Amino acid sequence: MPPVITTSEATRTTLAIIMGGGRGSRLHPLTHKRSKPAVPLAGKYRLVDIPISNCLNSDIRQMYVLTQYNSESLNRHVTGAYKFDHFGHNFVHILAAQQTPTGDSWYQGTADAVRQNLDYFLEGSFKYFLILSGDQLYRMDFKTMIRDHLKNDADLTIATTPVRREPARSFGLMETDEQFNITRFVEKPEGNDKLLDELKMPSALLKQFGVSEDEERFQASMGIYLFNRQTLIDALDNDFEDFGKDIIPNTIEKKKVFSHVFQGYWEDIGTIKSFYEANIELTKVVPSYNFFDAHNQIYTRARFLPASKINNAHIQEALISDGCIISNATIQRSLIGVRSVIETGCYITDSVIMGSDYYNEQTVDGNGKTIEVPIRIGANSRIHKAIIDKNAQIGNNVVIDPGNREDQDTEYCCIREGVIVIPKGTVIPDGTVV
Repeated sequence: MPPVITTSEATRTTLAIIMGGGRGSRLHPLTHKRSKPAVPLAGKYRLVDIPISNCLNSDIRQMYVLTQYNSESLNRHVTGAYKFDHFGHNFVHILAAQQTPTGDSWYQGTADAVRQNLDYFLEGSFKYFLILSGDQLYRMDFKTMIRDHLKNDADLTIATTPVRREPARSFGLMETDEQFNITRFVEKPEGNDKLLDELKMPSALLKQFGVSEDEERFQASMGIYLFNRQTLIDALDNDFEDFGKDIIPNTIEKKKVFSHVFQGYWEDIGTIKSFYEANIELTKVVPSYNFFDAHNQIYTRARFLPASKINNAHIQEALISDGCIISNATIQRSLIGVRSVIETGCYITDSVIMGSDYYNEQTVDGNGKTIEVPIRIGANSRIHKAIIDKNAQIGNNVVIDPGNREDQDTEYCCIREGVIVIPKGTVIPDGTVV
């Protein structure tokens, strides 16, 4: 009889693989100059900090982040934020797409990305592989998932979350028995109501999670997979490109696959609208996601910035990050990112201000003289329902408001689903109505 593996032992032999995503076109223009995991979040963090912090809080300390587009800012952030001692085997490494003797193409999908780097992953003595997304906001103790995986003697465990009918249409959905053994997987049923009816969670399962039998829920895949070593090798021994569309249905037919149901806050940040709403949600008096959890911290790069300075401002339901200077402004239901300088008379509502990488931008004029240009939101500017990306220079008396305009791109902005986005480094002259 094989020895019993404890959760702690399994956790120590687990490698986390964080998917950096492709071009991130649905998050454009936030992904125009950076990869998806490097997009700023909640004033001072990056999206990639969420899965990395969840791993660290779960005692998983060996991680790879896979990316291929605009990876420099992500590499700089991860390298600066996650440094371990020289005497352990802990690491967070970036693996960008590269040409090798066995292949010269970029990642064709999530499964293809893992397949192209499989030799690196198998070099260690890892027994379990945790596949994570780099663009989700949630807090999960992966040890509970590992414990379920061991208890079920599973080959693959998939994290799922109960969702209502409308959001269920855009997720991969699981059908399980009462022991959470997955018997069926359907990728994004869209408008097929008959198929949705077949995938409803039975009342016996709903009761286990304290959900009324009169309500309906569906088990949506969170894109979080825990593979045994050999199961991952077998699952990738083909030309399949994606986990959700290809690998998971194929593995369900051949292996023991179980669901680990997660009931906490979880948001897939794949679009401008979902990104905006997840950030604004954080400004509530009691937000659904709590960054103020002393026992499960969200880590990020230390910037050693001074405390923010507030000069006679009116601030209501807002998050103010480090190193800001705010003078006689009104800020409501908004996030203010690091190093933001907001001048007198500004009125900012329902907006995400990402801040700046530095306080002043240096340029050189025609005579070779260096000019310091302050990065700021100028006096008396009005900003509503906007995302102002980093290093934007907003002049005096500027008005930024999406109004009721349809999606469009203009000289200074992009409008997506009712949110106006000012791209990184944009310069908007005094008096401009965007």
